[in-house]
Amino acid sequence: MVGLLVLVGVLAAATAVGLVLRSRAGRVRTTARPAAPNGWDLAGTPAGDARFLLLQLSSPICTPCRQTAVLLSGVAAQDPGVRHVEIDVADRPDVARELSVMRTPTTIGFDRTGREVLRISGVPRRGELVTALER
Repeated sequence: MVGLLVLVGVLAAATAVGLVLRSRAGRVRTTARPAAPNGWDLAGTPAGDARFLLLQLSSPICTPCRQTAVLLSGVAAQDPGVRHVEIDVADRPDVARELSVMRTPTTIGFDRTGREVLRISGVPRRGELVTALER
């Protein structure tokens, strides 16, 4: 009987953790890392006329990364002030380490000056992302 109660408790805790993590996936979180590296430098591209960079960190065997790439490319295509750059962390682990990225896909938004202003773990929620870009 005690074993059954322990099993039920473990399953309930695991379910709660899973639900919390799932609810946070894809949410846009505003950030302000004062000593963060310049996003445009990490992406290897100048800002030019763009006012915003969506830097996507992906991995080769990540299905959500492909969904994220399609979504971010679409957002960038609709807004000429937004640029999307995808970096494969298998090729550039230094970037993931420097930005403290622990999972893929992770999208980090940088303003025109290269300062990190938002971060998304998982596939972004399009509506939230577009709203964040309009601010």
